[in-house]
Amino acid sequence: MLKKVLVANRAEIALRVIAACRKLGITSVAVYSDADAHLPFVRAADESHYLGPSPAAESYLHMQRVVDLALLHGCDAIHPGYGFLSENAAFARLCEDRGITFIGPDSGAIDRLGDKRHAKAVAEKAGVPVTPWMQCSGVADAATVADIKKIGFPVIIKPAAGGGGKGMHKVTAAEELAELLPKAAREAKASFGDDALLVEKFLEGPRHVEVQILADKHGTVLHLFERECSLQRRHQKLLEESPSPSLTPEQRQKICADAVSIAKTAGYSNAGTCEFLFDAKAGTWYFCEVNTRLQVEHPVTEQVTGEDIVEWQLRIASGEKLTLNQQDLRQTGHSIELRINSEDPFAGFMPSLGYIEAFEPPRGEGIRVDAGYAMGDSVTQYYDSLMAKLIVHAPDRLQAADRAIEALRRFMVVGVATTIPFHIAMLQHPDVRAGKFNIRWVEEHAPELTQRANAAEAAVLAALLEYRHLQKVRQAQSRAGESHFDPWSSSSLPRLR
Repeated sequence: MLKKVLVANRAEIALRVIAACRKLGITSVAVYSDADAHLPFVRAADESHYLGPSPAAESYLHMQRVVDLALLHGCDAIHPGYGFLSENAAFARLCEDRGITFIGPDSGAIDRLGDKRHAKAVAEKAGVPVTPWMQCSGVADAATVADIKKIGFPVIIKPAAGGGGKGMHKVTAAEELAELLPKAAREAKASFGDDALLVEKFLEGPRHVEVQILADKHGTVLHLFERECSLQRRHQKLLEESPSPSLTPEQRQKICADAVSIAKTAGYSNAGTCEFLFDAKAGTWYFCEVNTRLQVEHPVTEQVTGEDIVEWQLRIASGEKLTLNQQDLRQTGHSIELRINSEDPFAGFMPSLGYIEAFEPPRGEGIRVDAGYAMGDSVTQYYDSLMAKLIVHAPDRLQAADRAIEALRRFMVVGVATTIPFHIAMLQHPDVRAGKFNIRWVEEHAPELTQRANAAEAAVLAALLEYRHLQKVRQAQSRAGESHFDPWSSSSLPRLR
């Protein structure tokens, strides 16, 4: 077993890895930037060490500094979390060269799957369908335009070396290529250091289904079933759930088998995710990409399978064999995850920065909150807007949705705007409750959702005013020596509907 793990990440995912290390008796080491010096993960680790200034390029993305700190403090492994250096083959290679275990796939597998061009070739070799595609530069010359016409419009342009929606553009006619190909290449170069592009057939209204993979270093590859991630905005996921409401049992078995085939063909080990675009009407799916890392939404899979994915990452990196059998794995009940971002849904989801006056996550049966912040912390401009993840588990999908709504109503955040009202509106919508949506549903229904969220926001504001009043009452009672007062027990507290 690994002895000492440096967590090369921050906030909630750093806390998640630290908890798994503690479970296995592994010493955890946190690294932090100036902006994160007072966040909970710094206090939670067995050791914490200063990494660098607030900008990510000078701290969490500084490969050499991260590795040097790991060696200086006697770490035998590095867990990259997600984002930052988690899918960086050069970083994995640097760890390998310096004798440090990279907790994830080896650099060769990241090379093979991290680039969309290579990943599609792997999928084709594994016999898994892919959408018609080609690679090109940012130059819209006659030959390139002719080849794209063969695919058939509409198409979508993507950076070959990255994801997350950056540099992606839908093209509906050949005349648009002269503008959009160079633009996409510039964006790809700025975001990923590589201006190579892919052009794929644009699918109208598909769903986004992904399959969680676990693979050890001894040839065993298993799947932990699928997650539905279609509710997204500008290619950023808002809600994830498992099982997917769009798959039949037969489709589930086949798409999971396709993911296992891709992982085996790629020589993959550790945790990873195969993403697919699913045409619900036709009942067919196409390979999209492989995320060679832990996913933000991994908790929904943990809730329905009972498996600790981060613990398995650590065990696999230690050289252990998977002791699970595919036939024994089951999905039990239904789980939903909602990302609580410090964004204002009534101002175009602009980031909301500032001091967190109050932060009280909900508690109760079937409720899990993975939070990276606490009361008294500050949300800064340096990193992404994810504050916490609310994960619920219930016997079936509608019960899980209802449990999520009630938990959101009790999730108290004061000081920054959050996506909570938007999530409530989304979960209450008849289409979402019926499972009738695709990857463009949120943007197509944005005005309606914002209107619904306004009602929830009005109740949130009323609740915050009441919260401030009850805080004063609590302080007065404390000074008077009375017992602790729970604001949620007050019958006068407004409830969101």
